[in-house]
Amino acid sequence: MGKLLISYTPFEIRVGLIEEGQLVELYIERPGEKGLVGNIYQAKVVRVVPGINSAFLDLGLNRTAFLFGDDLIPIGEIDWEKDPSVITNLHEVLKEGQEILVQVIKEPIGNKGARVSTNLTLPGHYLVYLPFMNRIGVSRKIKDEGERKRLKEMVEKLRPPSTGWIIRTAAVEATLEDLKSEMEFLLCLWNDIKERSEKTKAPSLIYEELNIALRAIRDLFNKEISSIVVDNLEFYSQIIDFLQRYFPHLVPYVVLYEGEEDLFAVHGIQIEVKKMLSRKVWLKSGGFIVIEPCEAFTAIDVNTGRYTGTKELEETVFKINLEAAREIAYQLRLRNLGGLIIIDFIDMDEPKHQEMVLQTLKEALKKDKAKNSFLPISPFGILQMTRERKRESLYQVFYEPCPYCGGEGYIKNKKTVYYEILRKIFKMGPHLKNKKLEIEIHPGLSELIGEEIAYLETLEKKYQFVSILKPNKELMPWEYKFHIE
Repeated sequence: MGKLLISYTPFEIRVGLIEEGQLVELYIERPGEKGLVGNIYQAKVVRVVPGINSAFLDLGLNRTAFLFGDDLIPIGEIDWEKDPSVITNLHEVLKEGQEILVQVIKEPIGNKGARVSTNLTLPGHYLVYLPFMNRIGVSRKIKDEGERKRLKEMVEKLRPPSTGWIIRTAAVEATLEDLKSEMEFLLCLWNDIKERSEKTKAPSLIYEELNIALRAIRDLFNKEISSIVVDNLEFYSQIIDFLQRYFPHLVPYVVLYEGEEDLFAVHGIQIEVKKMLSRKVWLKSGGFIVIEPCEAFTAIDVNTGRYTGTKELEETVFKINLEAAREIAYQLRLRNLGGLIIIDFIDMDEPKHQEMVLQTLKEALKKDKAKNSFLPISPFGILQMTRERKRESLYQVFYEPCPYCGGEGYIKNKKTVYYEILRKIFKMGPHLKNKKLEIEIHPGLSELIGEEIAYLETLEKKYQFVSILKPNKELMPWEYKFHIE
């Protein structure tokens, strides 16, 4: 059975999905870096670009958002003179200055603004409501045909005319009352969003997606998860209140952890950024894979390493590629890598071996909620695949370009270093009472701490100690030292 671990501090929420004692997915959310995916905005059209069949919209953010033609469906005051299914040119239905309701479907990444769609979706635990669709879909991960038919018939019976619904994997074995209750909640939520949009001028935020912890409970919880463990009493109470209102059947699974040791460490998991995002990952056989995130794609190379095998070369290569396929599937989920992924397996002469390696990778990714697609392995051992990318990868969460090599490499960003310091103080807290803590830091970190000093001051008051920040030019940007008096 799996577990969902939720570790809360005022400066960072960490959510970890544990399967068979292993961390398979990790999500980080910080107050100033909360994701946008799922947010609904009243947007203003800034520019329509016929040449790329797209439009740029003002959401009230730092960068304009991007609406592609395929992400536009008939809503609001859009003038659809033709059958919507045959309209291919976005400039036929949008004009500058127009206001439309959109939802963010991809986070801003690098220099790119958020990608948005007018095909709004409101997810619950069992169902997803699609206000502008008139159909019922069932998760492909529900394999039992009898269960698929049962669920579809219940939703058909319950849904209002001309509404769209997707039945999620978590709905397996759900009752009519379960589905009815959630459907009523989502319909009320949509009515509230419509009313707010009618009273609001663009650009403005109409609906904000849940925080990472509540979103993880809603989207990741399934019958294979035995408990949801939360390590902060106040946050635990907030979660219980939310679940009692919207998903009461999940309340019995929430457990409060009251120990002093780090929640992840208690479960045998160390969140070590350097190790977790290491370029080289060793396989048990002695082979290894190398993971290189690039601007346009992620390259993964499979190597024999120290493994020489006991039989002929083809068998040796086949065994390493099979092990690498399982490890690659794990690393894609853990690091949240998305977009185009190129995997250079060791060359295999046997077509049946190539097919078995591909099937092993697909099987290992079955529990991954991100959509993926594959091409067959080429004669050169190259596999091209894509994995859905909605949010930032862990590289983007934890790292920033290195100033010492012109951006060719990456180091921990200032916030990651600062929050690492706060987390260590949080852990040392009871032992710091009536003491002075001197923290040596790189001068570049001082500016950030000045902006977010409140977190450190809160810890000082809570644990009754005094801290002194001492800039040290000899330290690297990611280094710091503690001295207790």
